[in-house]
Amino acid sequence: MSRKHQLSPIPTAGPLLLVLSGPSGVGKDAVLSRMRERDCSFVYVITVTTRAQRVGERDNIDYRFVSSEKFQEMIDHGEFLEWANVYGNHYGVPRKSVKQALDSGRDTVVKVDVQGAAAIKKILPQAVLIFLMSSSVEELMLRLKQRRTESSFDLALRSETARKEIEQLSSFDYAVYNWQDEVDRAVSEVAMIVAAEKCRVTSRETSLPD
Repeated sequence: MSRKHQLSPIPTAGPLLLVLSGPSGVGKDAVLSRMRERDCSFVYVITVTTRAQRVGERDNIDYRFVSSEKFQEMIDHGEFLEWANVYGNHYGVPRKSVKQALDSGRDTVVKVDVQGAAAIKKILPQAVLIFLMSSSVEELMLRLKQRRTESSFDLALRSETARKEIEQLSSFDYAVYNWQDEVDRAVSEVAMIVAAEKCRVTSRETSLPD
């Protein structure tokens, strides 16, 4: 008599924390914006920054723009999951927003520089780190020139920083190329990464302690 084998239930995947990073000019904002347009079901944690608001940016949507004094107050009160000084401006990921999203069981995405991604990985080892790439450093510089927000000195500094950041690629879980004018392709690859993570036999079980 044959014996029927009962399949074990597939574990329920826990919420993911996606950390989107990469060199300046690689298009992190463009990828996140298109993810919103395509209604990817994430909580998008808004980065707090002291830098000046650029034309077309919306407060509390693209970034939360605050004064240096307010940013320091938030540091003093322990309100950031991580923060850093990037090219003379401060950027921080609000801890409360990340915790509330993960506690509610929702997949969450944050955007940080390479230094910030490493800091988050130390706090939350189960976070999924994605490194956005361009075809070359030269293409990055071309994108920054077209943006017309950096001086010649700033462009040289960012070029050198980008080369050093690319050397940190091995500390990330995934790399996604964001080719010029092909942001939809990058977003689709991010979606595939999420799908793969949801199929893991062992869930990452990402949660932020109090």
